[in-house]
Amino acid sequence: MTLQKNAAAVRRFAKLARFGAWLQNLPNKLVPPPSRLLQIGSAFWQSRALYVAAKLDIAGALADGEASAETLAERVAADAEALYRLLRMLAAMDVFEEVSPRRFRNNKLSSCLCPDHPHSVRAMVLMHNSPEMSRPWFEQLEQGVRSGGVPFESAHGQAFYSYMDRNPEFDALFGQAMDSVEALSGDSFVTDFDWSRFERIIDVGGSKGAKSLAILKHHPHLKALVADREQIIQGAAQFWKDQGEGAVLQRMSFEACDLLQSVPKAGSDKDIYLLSAVLHGFDDGVCIAALSNVASAAAGPDATIAVMEMLMPDRRADIAATAFDMQMFVNTRGRERTLDEWRRLFDQSGLVLREVVGLRTFGKILVLRAAQSTDQGGAGRCDSVN
Repeated sequence: MTLQKNAAAVRRFAKLARFGAWLQNLPNKLVPPPSRLLQIGSAFWQSRALYVAAKLDIAGALADGEASAETLAERVAADAEALYRLLRMLAAMDVFEEVSPRRFRNNKLSSCLCPDHPHSVRAMVLMHNSPEMSRPWFEQLEQGVRSGGVPFESAHGQAFYSYMDRNPEFDALFGQAMDSVEALSGDSFVTDFDWSRFERIIDVGGSKGAKSLAILKHHPHLKALVADREQIIQGAAQFWKDQGEGAVLQRMSFEACDLLQSVPKAGSDKDIYLLSAVLHGFDDGVCIAALSNVASAAAGPDATIAVMEMLMPDRRADIAATAFDMQMFVNTRGRERTLDEWRRLFDQSGLVLREVVGLRTFGKILVLRAAQSTDQGGAGRCDSVN
């Protein structure tokens, strides 16, 4: 029986996404090629302007009101004329609104830079444009493409996750950015997948457990065990208490684990493992080791495994998918994978792909079972894999 919910809505979303990708490519058809190449070549100006606006917290300083460039400059400790010119550029990009000469307010886009906005992506903007993440793109991308090496490692002298372990400030920023992923992906992972069939989520690599928390709010019978690195897990419970999530927190527990060593064992076939955007940061060998650990932990009670990742198309991938993949190339040894590439990893990890559940976002949920459990049950592959 399928775990897919809202199938018609998911299909409509996929059609709209394809239309959106077509619209995104429209400038390539309308703008003369030399001008279009210059637009693309200078696009980093826009990202840097946005980064500085997020760093100064201009959106937070404006909040629900409006202010002159001079007043804002006092609030954020900036030069008034320089700040005005930055805001004028951002307003031209439709980030902030110039309501009268030199006077600005937040609009729909800039509001999402406010730290307390429910859909805030400020931490994500700060993380992606941080010196740690920018230097590999600017300094080592060419060498990485020539050699196949990882630009982040060339720029910083160590692997991405090792760097985070040694730099708590960047690690904290990365964690904040990951906690805000729901602002990008929405809650379709909650509504388009049938979590009601299960009793406990084992959220492996789930940071502080934001996704588990969202699922538990919709399913009062569910519990969750969130397992991640010690430095993330140790402050997770207090973080949610400070956010006023005490009631749901009673159904959540936390455990430190190393995915490449072992993961918490399933207790029954009503457990479901969740690995959300974890594996795309690993190369194939590490993925197989991680998935094998999960398969071993799930096999006894025949627990289900849900891997939420982007699926790269076999051809004609859109700019969003290819940009995510290049981010993986620049910073890690991972990649965004096609369905066939995922299948090969699952086959080598003792797992069987049972279903691909579509979501109204850029990811999908790959539903897996341990191969030995499937063999014992005689179920084989599921027909609902697309």
